[in-house]
Amino acid sequence: MPRFMIERNFAEQLEMTNEAAQGIKQINDEEGVKWLFSFLSADKRKTYCLYEAPSVDAILVANRRCQLPTDAVVEVSDLRPEMFS
Repeated sequence: MPRFMIERNFAEQLEMTNEAAQGIKQINDEEGVKWLFSFLSADKRKTYCLYEAPSVDAILVANRRCQLPTDAVVEVSDLRPEMFS
């Protein structure tokens, strides 16, 4: 399945709760989108999230339903140092 990196900018510091994460997971499951992991900036106002999804459109639909900002979506592939040893 294709992987996508999503950049999000938040007006306030992000405070994720277990309840919010479960709600996001439920909506993502319904849209065929899988949240793999995220990086959170030191000021807690920006995230970079890695997702597996069938398409950008599926991500955008899930994000709208979750009421999450979506500043950029880029399809990505793996590139690791050990691939060049």
